[in-house]
Amino acid sequence: MHIGQRIYDVLKQKQISVTYLAQKINCNRTNMYKIFKKENLDVELLRRISIVLNHDFFKDISDNLKGK
Repeated sequence: MHIGQRIYDVLKQKQISVTYLAQKINCNRTNMYKIFKKENLDVELLRRISIVLNHDFFKDISDNLKGK
């Protein structure tokens, strides 16, 4: 699973702006676009994004490992 792409997909699905997410996790908009390109992320960063987007990306990763 490409976690950056998954974050971007959820962000768009929930109609949340990139700028809003960037502000909530204390980074700038440019860095958010870099995050969207990453296949892997730091666990703490992924936790913060999960909270802001109210989405369990860890479950997505786990489900992907199980082949769901």
